Amino acid sequence: MRTVLHTESSLGRGGQEIRTLAETRWLISHGWNALIACQPDSLLLREARAASVPVESIRMRGAADVGALFRLRRLIRERGVSLVHTHSSIDSWLGGIAAKSLGRAVVRSRHVSIPIRHALVYRLADRIITSGETVRATVIAAGIAPEKIVPVSAGVDTEQFHPGVSGKAVRDELGLGGASVVGLVANVRGSKGHNVFLDAARAVLAVAPDTRFLIVGDGVGFDEVKARVQQMGLESRVHLTGFRRDVPEVMAALDVLVLPSTRSEATSQVIPQALAVGTPVVGSNVGGIPELVRDGETGRLVPPGDSGALADAILASLREPERSRAMARAGQAMILAQYTFDSAMARTTAVYRVLLES
Repeated sequence: MRTVLHTESSLGRGGQEIRTLAETRWLISHGWNALIACQPDSLLLREARAASVPVESIRMRGAADVGALFRLRRLIRERGVSLVHTHSSIDSWLGGIAAKSLGRAVVRSRHVSIPIRHALVYRLADRIITSGETVRATVIAAGIAPEKIVPVSAGVDTEQFHPGVSGKAVRDELGLGGASVVGLVANVRGSKGHNVFLDAARAVLAVAPDTRFLIVGDGVGFDEVKARVQQMGLESRVHLTGFRRDVPEVMAALDVLVLPSTRSEATSQVIPQALAVGTPVVGSNVGGIPELVRDGETGRLVPPGDSGALADAILASLREPERSRAMARAGQAMILAQYTFDSAMARTTAVYRVLLES
């Protein structure tokens, strides 16, 4: 049986790390051997252990960490790894070199749409999986041969995210009652647009003062965003929930999901999740978001960083609930047709099989 090793040097718990863990679990449940190598103090290590997913703790201090390189080589040999799938810059160097030195296949994922300054590490990979067509174009622009690049957007687990999910428990817990609720579900960092969201929230509240706002997630910017909520005097209308595991129920509790990313965004995971549940979406015209949010068809698009336009789109979504739900239903049909987790993994394992059989 062939074994896939996922490597991840990130310490965070964003969409990239969640996707890596979910893909490893899917592989194991579908007859593959799979394991993860990640940092000893990472949230991914903790989550993998909690999910009983095979995981190895390897300190990866940098791309030139010889000790980590040899530990990865030893792990590949001892576990009979046939293919190494890398995800971040440091582990892509270390995992890529370790794999190549042992004659193993290498797949590199590119999750984000930020321009690539140095493409050398991508040349280590036999194939590059990008989280959508926009990110594929970014990799091509860095000089990588198009035939090596395969776009595979993060899929939605439709057993968890579906129209039958109830948001009542979340609304009851947070005391939301029958208020209109607008949410931002994302890792809390600068590029996700939390400040734009708060400025838009203030503008919405000036017109619709009973609206409530949720900021769901944690991250390096959490304390800064919390302090800004207090400075703006919005504590009674904006709830910061921190990290939550009941994301399907959170999506169902919302009247509108907002993703106001400002600088970069891959093909988002939260937008398909919201649409799969049937929640209307407003997104910024950044990165891969327009692949999912077709303005006026599956949701509303606004310019990045424009809090006034975001406020107007939120108000329109709340004032025209039937139209908003109709767009969400159209988005839901698109997700079921193109973005399920099983279909994403079918495309991913097709890449693996080509490399393993060549």
